[in-house]
Amino acid sequence: MTTSAPQTLRIMDLALRAGEMLLSNGAGTADVSATMSSIARHFGLRGTYVDVTYIMLTMVHDQQLDEPPLILRRNVVRRETDFEDVTAIDRLVSDLLNDEIDLDEARSRLASISASGHARPRWVVIGGAGLVGAGVAMMLGGEAMVTAIAFLAAVVIEYVRRPLEVRRLPDFYIQVVGGLCASLIAVTAAAASVPSPPSLVIAANIVVLLAGLGLMGAIQDALTGYHLTAVARLLEVVLATGGIVAGVSGGIMVGRMLGVDLGSGTSWPDISHLPFVTIGAGLAAAGFAVQTYAPWSSVPVIAAIGAGAGALSAAMFQNNIDRPWAAGIAAFLIGVVSYPASRALRIPALVLVVPAIVPLLPGLTIYRSLAQLSEESLSGIFAGITAMAVAVALAAGVILGEYAAQPLGRETRRLERRLSGPRLVGPFRAKSRRK
Repeated sequence: MTTSAPQTLRIMDLALRAGEMLLSNGAGTADVSATMSSIARHFGLRGTYVDVTYIMLTMVHDQQLDEPPLILRRNVVRRETDFEDVTAIDRLVSDLLNDEIDLDEARSRLASISASGHARPRWVVIGGAGLVGAGVAMMLGGEAMVTAIAFLAAVVIEYVRRPLEVRRLPDFYIQVVGGLCASLIAVTAAAASVPSPPSLVIAANIVVLLAGLGLMGAIQDALTGYHLTAVARLLEVVLATGGIVAGVSGGIMVGRMLGVDLGSGTSWPDISHLPFVTIGAGLAAAGFAVQTYAPWSSVPVIAAIGAGAGALSAAMFQNNIDRPWAAGIAAFLIGVVSYPASRALRIPALVLVVPAIVPLLPGLTIYRSLAQLSEESLSGIFAGITAMAVAVALAAGVILGEYAAQPLGRETRRLERRLSGPRLVGPFRAKSRRK
């Protein structure tokens, strides 16, 4: 099918805008590239090249040999993660590839999605962050008072971070402020003799601060061959995590100056605490789903998957399975379960797996590492290595689970060979339009 240059540019612009929204909301480079290429192929643009970096998208369409190529670029604007937008884009592309809408309607719908903003009130989003903190504190064995303080600390952190984000302060400094808030609230709780380790408040809110980082996208890019983008994303994650470490360390230092000892953290609760671990993991996963604007219909499913994964990981760890392996196996099952669930709900798997792994993030291990290093103990180095291993195991396990769950039919195998890996968002088949 032959298209004119203006029509080709309109198709390329649609693909670029859809790809930009997916990439800015945490989608992997392979998923973004495949989605953009699928749109181009659907309209018969065969000689189209897609290049995705962390800050820019480029599409090049070769016309006739004696004509210059058409080139469009689009900068990737940093956005607050909005899984409702990701779901809307995924459904739009699906409708387009199934010929349920035409190019003009697709462009109109995409413009509406981009301009609609967040439908969820801000106080609900902040409450979701509080649920993440409270849920993780419950998982770690915190009593009612500590769970309430963890909830309050997460709410305070979100209130403090929001104006800093509006003022475009770099993420490193925002994470420093968040970590400092968490640790100072824990110092206050310890000074008030709260009857449960206030260090759990810090560990829980480290998870709150880690949850928004794009670790899974970085690992997915690394595993699927997009190493340049993976390095950029990993550097951003490392800097943001460094900010958390600096903020928490500063709070621990202030506590020591005031004569308040937060301790080096508690041990994981025993198997008798498993019901609370399950409930806490479900709350944390649901809270992050609310915080990232996941569709309401998906929140109960996310809570159930997160609760099951949290319980499984805790049970394996209590049976002498190393933390990275326990986290990786639980994450693998998250990926396996999330694929059919996402198909049933008509939402991208990304919307399910990212919140579901939040309860498994190594907040307590990171706190132990910091506390032990502040005491000049070399054990802190090994705790830090364990935390990194857990984080990588979570991302790699989820992606492997998605790969194992996806159909292995002939068409899918061919597509996956072209995409170099599993998919978390976007179409699985690119159907060209019939003349």
